[in-house]
Amino acid sequence: MVKFKSKHEKNTKIQIRSASDVTRVVEQPGQLDTLQVRRARLEVIRGPDKGLSKDVHHLHVVVGTSSKCDLVLSDQSVSRRHFELGPSGNGYVFRDLGSMNGSFLRGLRVGEALLFGNEKIEIGHSTLLFSTLEEHEELPLSDKTSFGTMVGRSVAMRQVFAVLERAAPSDATILLEGESGTGKELAAENIHIHSLCKNKQFVLVDCGAVVPTLIESELFGHCKGSFTGADRERAGAFEESNGGTVFLDEISEVDLSIQPKLLRFLDKREVKRVGENRYRSAKARIIAATNRDLTNEVEQARFREDLFYRLSVVRVRLPPLRDRRDDIGLLAREFITKRYPDVDPNKVVTDQVTAMFLNHDWPGNVRELRNVVERLLLFPESPGSAIRHSKAPAEAEPFLDNMLEMSFREFQEKLKEHYEKAYLSAVLDSCNGVMSWAAKKASLPRQSFYRLVSKYKVKK
Repeated sequence: MVKFKSKHEKNTKIQIRSASDVTRVVEQPGQLDTLQVRRARLEVIRGPDKGLSKDVHHLHVVVGTSSKCDLVLSDQSVSRRHFELGPSGNGYVFRDLGSMNGSFLRGLRVGEALLFGNEKIEIGHSTLLFSTLEEHEELPLSDKTSFGTMVGRSVAMRQVFAVLERAAPSDATILLEGESGTGKELAAENIHIHSLCKNKQFVLVDCGAVVPTLIESELFGHCKGSFTGADRERAGAFEESNGGTVFLDEISEVDLSIQPKLLRFLDKREVKRVGENRYRSAKARIIAATNRDLTNEVEQARFREDLFYRLSVVRVRLPPLRDRRDDIGLLAREFITKRYPDVDPNKVVTDQVTAMFLNHDWPGNVRELRNVVERLLLFPESPGSAIRHSKAPAEAEPFLDNMLEMSFREFQEKLKEHYEKAYLSAVLDSCNGVMSWAAKKASLPRQSFYRLVSKYKVKK
């Protein structure tokens, strides 16, 4: 089943046929398994670009009016980056990229869907036909169901493992992409463990959590007295790693003014501390991660194109949990075994629980699954509620019970505090916890937003 949205944004389900004739796993004795993918084609059959076509195979194809898209349309009612399409273990995955006018399949507005051939995609004033061809391509799959502490037996994860197994032992810069909660930090840690610098430091820099005015110091270091509060000399992350790995989480949050310095480091392996005039040699392997579409950030002039290409020497997309449902039961049992070794995971993750897990969309991905398993261990008699409450309910309003004991001014303050906290929490949640993005959405200066989050102790 695939979820669609109608023009009124209501979820609708449409039954679609099997993917067995589009993608299938080929097992070869003595060799690595491969994913056999039938090539496909996108052709414009209505609109100003009628007749234009693009073959789709092992790579994702982006369609829109931007000159950087793989299929460039002139239809001005189409967004610059309208949708993308690419193969998966279950068929071809279609994703709308937040387009202004939406994408429609069978008359219904769709955010994401699996396609198996002969589908008409309506965008703006154009209609595109997606059809499969006779030719096939084969993509390598790992013969393992784990990469370090990462586990997965789904085709999607075995594709990821196949790439990481080759890339980890090199010194290549790696860009990890994927929604919040898909395990990018865990992937970075395991790449380091399997790298040539595994005996050296693994340094994590959360670019979204560092105050923007301090990110340069965090990365490159600073001299004593170079700014208020710099009471001692400090080495930055690149020097601190001492030839190890630096993981730049939420790389899209790095300000444009800092990006040229980051680019210089990637090219020259040199850093200049804040307040210093000389460059220092610093060796480090870089792994970057983002839950945003960096190509779109480049398009919007919020991220340097040369830095994007320098970071994505190896580009790995970690699949959302809904695209790797074969792994849900495996992951749930793995969480229990690691956290509670005395508990039999099969008695917790029963057939009934597994069925409920498979019917859930998991917007919070693996992180949400881990939280649900924790609740399930606490309340095994109510497995349904563990999933229903995967989103925390709104905080209660206890001050209403004794409001008559307060002065009007005290009540105003309590009310203001409660709803400001609720607002900040909701904005952060809608932005996947990325502070600078949330501040922009709230139309507040970053520093002001950070102070309010700290004041109310809002969880990121």
